[in-house]
Amino acid sequence: MLDFLPPRLKSALNYVNLNLLYELRIRADKPLRANLGGSFVYLGERGTVADARSALIPTVKEVEDTLFAASGYSVYSVENQIRHGFVTGKAGERIGIAGSFVYQGANVLSVHSVTSLCVRVPHSVEGCAEEIYSACFRENICSLLLMSPPGQGKTTLLRDLSRLVCERTGLNVLVSDERGELSAGDLGATCDVVRFADKNTAFTEGIRAMRPDVIVTDELLESDYAAVKRAIESGIVVFASAHLTSYANVPYKLFSRYVLLDGLGRIGGIYKENGDVA
Repeated sequence: MLDFLPPRLKSALNYVNLNLLYELRIRADKPLRANLGGSFVYLGERGTVADARSALIPTVKEVEDTLFAASGYSVYSVENQIRHGFVTGKAGERIGIAGSFVYQGANVLSVHSVTSLCVRVPHSVEGCAEEIYSACFRENICSLLLMSPPGQGKTTLLRDLSRLVCERTGLNVLVSDERGELSAGDLGATCDVVRFADKNTAFTEGIRAMRPDVIVTDELLESDYAAVKRAIESGIVVFASAHLTSYANVPYKLFSRYVLLDGLGRIGGIYKENGDVA
């Protein structure tokens, strides 16, 4: 985990509980910050520090070295990922990229002059989805959408839901992992994974090739709902997540249950497909 970090930054994490590390914000010439247990703190040479003045200041070279190492020392091998603004580490760490996007016509050609990285650290928290499982699947396994702003544990909950369904039902679960992050951890013994394919491809080809009972996917965009609709109409249960803050904002009401999170992994409300409280 995080083996791609340059020595100075990696050394600082020796003084941090990695089980609580959710994000690392590496910005050139700006203080190093980390999300520990849901709150952002500054990091110095020996772990957390009181304020920005005592924090490590990553250099431009350290930002570049981090991205180069995370790409397996071959930027060309992850060129398609970079065009979408991220690189995925070997352990499923998703490294978001901020810099200068270069376009060719309407398409992103590459990203140059990278100045900031957002390293999202995957976690498997066994049992974290028990409450959702018990509340939503009392009668049967049904399609479900997790909703919240970024960083509130949707991906971690989806991993545990996959594991629980595999263990308790033996159903065939297909994980559509577009960015290589969702599948980092224990997904269950009856789970199959399609990585780095867009959702339309993963759903269409995955249904044909793997005959899943359940499909799990992360971060739905409005353009992805057509693939979800086809799957549900085919009799497949879909678990998904989306960056939404209310049931009213869901563009297409395809799911049987909608779970709104209120803080890190905390349920704020559960709604039926018609919007009534479940």
